[in-house]
Amino acid sequence: MVKVSRVEQDSIAESLGIQSGTELLTVNGRPLADFLDWEFLTADEELLIEARSPDGEEIIYELERLDGEPLGIALEPPTIRRCANRCEFCFIEGLPAGLRKPLYIRDDDYRLSFAYGNFATLSNVKERDIARILEYRLSPLYVSVHATNHEARKVLLNNTRVPDIKAQLSRLADGGIQFHCQMVIVPGLNDEAVLEESLIDLWNMDTAVMSVAVVPVGLTQFSHLYTGKGMDRDTARTILKQVEAWGTRAMRERGETWVFGSDELYMLAQRELPAPAHYGEFAQIENGVGAVTSLRMRVADGIDRVARRDGQRIGVVTGLAMAQLMPPLLERLSDASGAEFELIVAENSLFGPTITTAGLLVGKDILGALADRHDLDIALIPAETINEDGVFLDVLESEASGVLA
Repeated sequence: MVKVSRVEQDSIAESLGIQSGTELLTVNGRPLADFLDWEFLTADEELLIEARSPDGEEIIYELERLDGEPLGIALEPPTIRRCANRCEFCFIEGLPAGLRKPLYIRDDDYRLSFAYGNFATLSNVKERDIARILEYRLSPLYVSVHATNHEARKVLLNNTRVPDIKAQLSRLADGGIQFHCQMVIVPGLNDEAVLEESLIDLWNMDTAVMSVAVVPVGLTQFSHLYTGKGMDRDTARTILKQVEAWGTRAMRERGETWVFGSDELYMLAQRELPAPAHYGEFAQIENGVGAVTSLRMRVADGIDRVARRDGQRIGVVTGLAMAQLMPPLLERLSDASGAEFELIVAENSLFGPTITTAGLLVGKDILGALADRHDLDIALIPAETINEDGVFLDVLESEASGVLA
């Protein structure tokens, strides 16, 4: 069902009398199943829209618009396709109770992959979904491959009915669809020979596979399903050796790195992060690939615009992973601003000491780190710790608690 949630003022929709709560049925005779149909079918200039008003009246709207003028309609959120896999390393399975409710949604939706860059396994797509992806050219898609070896992937996803991802990607690639892929590496399951096989298969799909991210398995103290090995320094180094060999080949033959180890993988391996040129367009920065390097670049680019704060004391809260990387940045900021910057490292009290990324610190951690720090003029916290409403993972509100990002 496609339903209107909001109509913009002075819009085409308002002039037509469309109201919030109106159910949109067809566009130019094509039935509407979800927001994708609406977005693609309303691209024409001449539209015949069948709808049902909130009081049940059947209405037909006929309109013509020029130059793609927006209709002014916002839709209600779609029903999200849930994940049917039971991956041992699933982050959601490693969440305790009492966090923000959306965190518990086990989405595995190719539509959100196209629209928002969410990673999907494609394990629940049907023939009609493949047809829609090809018809609407939903590209690029963000795909959790994990392994192209079918038997290994069934074990990783804990799903014996999972489709053959290599066959799925090949078929979509033949139709002009491109992908950004990720592989979460579980030692002993999809590293070494399985990882090599996966990289060979993805490489052979040529330009259809735009990038590949290799990410170490991340476990919390609540990851009750996981029975595999953890990721140690030596394993991380072995994986990076494979990844970098492929990256060197890709740079030589295609002029781009193509396959990337995540920042966390480099940190676990106790290796220095690559220079900015390594990451190209930073295609997988939201997946933790090049995020630290991007931060360094932003500081360097903005250092001349830093305001003077002579004599002020500024606390900067971060997680354990960034403890060794932040001091050089803070030193540059101190020189530029005249302020004294102090790094405040917080341990994750909720997920446990194995989770060291700053973005997963909870409100309790932030408040604990800043308790009794009345000597600070300003305290800075990672923006990733709160959502757009200013709420931490543990549902503590930043404004109510006196903490702002």
